[in-house]
Amino acid sequence: MLLCELCGQALRTELEMRRHLLRAHLERETRCPFCSFSAPGSDELRGHVDSAHPEPGPAPAGGPPQCPVCGETGASGRQVEAHLRSRHGHLLDPPAPGNGQQLYECPMCDLVCADCQILQEHVDLHLEEYRFSEVDINVGGSLSDLELAQQLQNEEDRQQGLEEARQEREFQKLQRQYGLDSSGGYKQQSLKNMEREVARGRMSPSEYHKRKADMMESLAFGVDDGKTKTSGVIEALCRYYQNEIKDVRRVWLSTGVDHFHSSLGDRGWGCGYRNFQMLLSSLLQNGMYNDCLRDITLIPSIPKIQSMIEDAWKEGFDPHGASHFCNRLHGTKAWIGACEIYSLLTSLRLKCQIIDFHKSTGPLGTHPRLFEWVLSYYSSNREGSSKVVCTPKPPIYMQHQGHSRTIVGIEERKNRTLCLLIFDPGCPSHEMQKLLKQSSDDTSLKLLRKFVGSLKDKQYQIVAVDGELSPEEKVVSIPEKFLSGSHVNLYQQKERGVLVAP
Repeated sequence: MLLCELCGQALRTELEMRRHLLRAHLERETRCPFCSFSAPGSDELRGHVDSAHPEPGPAPAGGPPQCPVCGETGASGRQVEAHLRSRHGHLLDPPAPGNGQQLYECPMCDLVCADCQILQEHVDLHLEEYRFSEVDINVGGSLSDLELAQQLQNEEDRQQGLEEARQEREFQKLQRQYGLDSSGGYKQQSLKNMEREVARGRMSPSEYHKRKADMMESLAFGVDDGKTKTSGVIEALCRYYQNEIKDVRRVWLSTGVDHFHSSLGDRGWGCGYRNFQMLLSSLLQNGMYNDCLRDITLIPSIPKIQSMIEDAWKEGFDPHGASHFCNRLHGTKAWIGACEIYSLLTSLRLKCQIIDFHKSTGPLGTHPRLFEWVLSYYSSNREGSSKVVCTPKPPIYMQHQGHSRTIVGIEERKNRTLCLLIFDPGCPSHEMQKLLKQSSDDTSLKLLRKFVGSLKDKQYQIVAVDGELSPEEKVVSIPEKFLSGSHVNLYQQKERGVLVAP
């Protein structure tokens, strides 16, 4: 409800308030053309004019005197008074009803006219004054400074709330994408996918219960069940390259490596863990690492690897990375990258380095310098004259945006170009086992070969192991690697310590 400030009457709407102001407080008060006096009717106005202004008076304040009926102005009050009496005298003395003359009532006030033209002019003045009063009411009804400030603050709060909601949705999306939400980890995904396989008729209920029991036993002991492992590929490659091979001048191979591929429990997020299993399988076969790996005899399961990374964080390795994961990996589907692999290896007293190939060094977004570094790594011990060089070097962990793989060797072609040999955890066992057959030919190597033009991601990181750390060197490596310098992690885009390739 709106309250009239002049008479206290309550009105329901703004339109009713405007009409009330016009009819009750504007139209009913006829103003004297010579002063500021107003009267509720023509009789009172006439009496005021006769008594107060028998002679010409001063002009009204604010401008020349004006006729209250038609708005015509005069040079003096006397001229306006003469005009009023001669032109509108009948309005001062309205004709008495009943004399047979037709009368016209103003629809907006109590005025009665005998002339239709006069009434039209009178109504036009009403409309003009109504327009002015409407402007005044609008201005008078505008928000106060306090109300306006409150309205602006409310709008700002609303926009901020919308932005915070958008950011929360983006955050939850990233949490789901990187496995940091509460949807469970390896165990939950395994059970869910096996149940789906049963529902689709691809797995019998008895097989489901057997595989579930095997998985629970494997997780209880913290070891991988070996169901996705393929062994003997490096040895098969060595035999293969001993034969006459087209276009290959020389090849360097890492020590023996078992291939691990993703399973129902880690499909879509487990490549980093599977590549660590490949690297560890090679280290366990190399006697020079027996001391630092004496507590590890079997390949750990993915949940166990997650716990091992958490233990490395507790020792002080990579505090920024630990903070990103809220110091928790176990029970999640979190993606890991080169920095987590480096932290874990260093915590095991393995001497390694992480190198960032942060930009392209060749045409069309290629990275020939990465290939040159790998060649230098594998050929650093001895050149020799053998066409096939089986080195004592472990494989190399390689990371790029969205995926990671393991480099197990490198070819030097007869045209002097280089080709990496790569184990991909996305490649299933039945494909890898084709390389074990004696009848393997050049076509089988397509699974492994990656030429310079095949690696065109914006950025690559590699982790390479080359020796052991003493207990003292391990302690020193914590501030050296993780409390100084910075680099960009390809998964989490975090500031971290790393060597950068020139």
